Amino acid sequence: MQKNTVKTLAKLLSFLFLLMIPNFGFTQEQNIPKAKTDGFWDHVQFGGGLGLAIGNDFTDITIAPSAIYNFNEHFALGTGLQYSHLKQKNFYSSNVVGGNVIGLFNPIEEIQLSLEVEQVHVNTSYADLYDNVKRSFWNTGLYIGGGYRADNVTIGARFNLLFDKDKDLYGDAFMPFIRVYF
Repeated sequence: MQKNTVKTLAKLLSFLFLLMIPNFGFTQEQNIPKAKTDGFWDHVQFGGGLGLAIGNDFTDITIAPSAIYNFNEHFALGTGLQYSHLKQKNFYSSNVVGGNVIGLFNPIEEIQLSLEVEQVHVNTSYADLYDNVKRSFWNTGLYIGGGYRADNVTIGARFNLLFDKDKDLYGDAFMPFIRVYF
């Protein structure tokens, strides 16, 4: 990892931790015996994404499992992995592998705000009439997002604060999402 990426990640994790301190210090449980019987896994939710697109000489496969830990009904912190393979026969091939850390805040039940750091490694190769071009790089994203939440599903959008159109994996800083946790 680059030195700046490590610093950015450390600052983000510190910020998320500081956001949660007031919640731990000022929240009072009304039902103390229940809190003692709840185990770690009672607060964990699993989710992620799967994607498959197959067409005429085209393949796109994505696997992205994730998990979050719910500190209470307002705050959650989680992590995820991601792998994507995209190929267009005789033209383009790409493999993307990496992970993310996400903080979720629900000010009310229907609204979910998020702060997410994503770090992925990208290997691409392009074939044209004259040459094959290979490119390998790390891509870092710092996303702020928001969405409408109904039960375990959130539909919304996120924006990459570190987006650079000349160096970024994605074509735009703005990305819609559907987030599901069970």
